[in-house]
Amino acid sequence: MAFASLRDLVAGGGVAVLTGAGISTGSGIPDYRGPNGSLRRHTPMTYQQFTRDAESRRRYWARSHVGWHHVARARPNPGHRALAELEAAGLLDGVVTQNVDGLHSAAGSRRVIDLHGNLARVRCRSCGVMGTRADLDRRLRAANPGFGSRFAAAGPLGAEVNPDGDVTLAAREIADFVMVGCPGCEGDLEPDVVFFGATVPPERLASAVTLLNSARALLVLGSSLAVMSGYRFVLRAAELGIPVGIVNQGPTRGDARAAFTLDAQLSAVLPRLSAELLGAAAR
Repeated sequence: MAFASLRDLVAGGGVAVLTGAGISTGSGIPDYRGPNGSLRRHTPMTYQQFTRDAESRRRYWARSHVGWHHVARARPNPGHRALAELEAAGLLDGVVTQNVDGLHSAAGSRRVIDLHGNLARVRCRSCGVMGTRADLDRRLRAANPGFGSRFAAAGPLGAEVNPDGDVTLAAREIADFVMVGCPGCEGDLEPDVVFFGATVPPERLASAVTLLNSARALLVLGSSLAVMSGYRFVLRAAELGIPVGIVNQGPTRGDARAAFTLDAQLSAVLPRLSAELLGAAAR
């Protein structure tokens, strides 16, 4: 019954999609709050911690330098690709994602709003110049030869990497890590992501709200909606009087406001949805 409701919601077109970490678990990137979510064993760094002192920033970059390789190797899963197909068919208006892995764009989705930013970009805190994470990775490897590889050699990182792209390392393991600065002004760098405790940039939020304001329905995929940056869209949908559908493994904060909920793995249910709506030829 719930799958039929999902099919009917998307079949009508004009759907804005909000995704969370649950859609990327099928690509090997863990979530925060699911059954095996990393918040059960890992507290992510807040923006206040990152900006407080140089040692916190060095700790972040050491851990992220190891975890980034795992995120960079991740590839879109069938759930990401199914959303791109449904958008290409004109059924989805666009995707607002809380994820920072870039997998929606890699799968071919065209209108993607990276609400919390993208780990593939870095910004200088002094001059504001943007750079690529790939370039930073090359510079960090040169400054810290063998640092990342010695942890990878100890075993696969898939069980240890966190959704924000870092891994948990002991203080002794990062004691000698050398951070590099902006290639232009030598200022401190920060990832182009929204840390816990920080706010979504106003222009990015405005783009997401514009998408929702013109939509016929909102579909939430793989998000517990525990933080306001995602839950606000469910509240806005209620103000607009448009239906909300939720597909997630486990309960969410928005269940009481949803027209239907479906507890399912997205890498399985979304390809089925695409196949039924677009036909076998689309696969």
